[in-house]
Amino acid sequence: MLELFMHPFMIKALIVGVLIAVCCALLGVVLVLKQYSMIGDGLSHVGFGALSVAAVLNLSTPIYLSLPVVMVAAFFLLRITETSKVSADAAIAVISSSALAIGVFIASINGTNINLQQYMFGSILSVGESDLVISIVLSVFVIAMYFLFYNKIFAITFDEDFARATGIRTGVYNTVISLLTAITIVVGMRMLGTMLISALIIFPALTSMRLYRRFFTVIISSVVISVFCVVAGLFTSFTVSDIPVGATIVLFNLAVFLVFAVIAFVKNLLSKKIRK
Repeated sequence: MLELFMHPFMIKALIVGVLIAVCCALLGVVLVLKQYSMIGDGLSHVGFGALSVAAVLNLSTPIYLSLPVVMVAAFFLLRITETSKVSADAAIAVISSSALAIGVFIASINGTNINLQQYMFGSILSVGESDLVISIVLSVFVIAMYFLFYNKIFAITFDEDFARATGIRTGVYNTVISLLTAITIVVGMRMLGTMLISALIIFPALTSMRLYRRFFTVIISSVVISVFCVVAGLFTSFTVSDIPVGATIVLFNLAVFLVFAVIAFVKNLLSKKIRK
């Protein structure tokens, strides 16, 4: 374990991974409860398309292009679902498939030699100083938002109409959550890739909900699970050669989900027997 901290790139990856895990867990609870859980998948595909364009343009720092593009996509995705009859899952599906197709098409034209696998499944070596700075600033914003506006986030999550009736500016909070999610996805894609980043948003929240019902408890549990899976995935990938980090982190999330599901099943079974 100590050898892990002897490599600068692993230290950066660990810091960025933990911070992104915290952000994904906090934002994921709200997104899952509001039935926007697949927004991570849609925005990650938009990020893939933007990264492909950045690679074709030979930009030295692709994140400077992908970040604003994904943020704009998140804003318009929110507006589409609020102002039209198109459902959230349909809008996400359209944007997701279109952006992925655009990314693959652009990457294949003019004989451009782009490492699609790095974008699709992430690369721990791609984590740089800009990712570290953005992840620190992002985590501060997300944690501060929960700390300062916890009651309002709670109200918006469970009853948006009631929250709006009480004077809460639900549109502003939804927009902020969407933009923070977009930033989290762009930075997280560097580690987990387009195909896997959405799992870090969905799994911790769903896992916590197997056992817990209180909003605050679900949030804390999700953060702990998310951080544990990221650290365990990084450590496993470092100690065992030829194991991809992103897939390992997702598999740890799956394993924890199954453990929680079994515990919840046994707990419900015992409670039924006690009642009888």
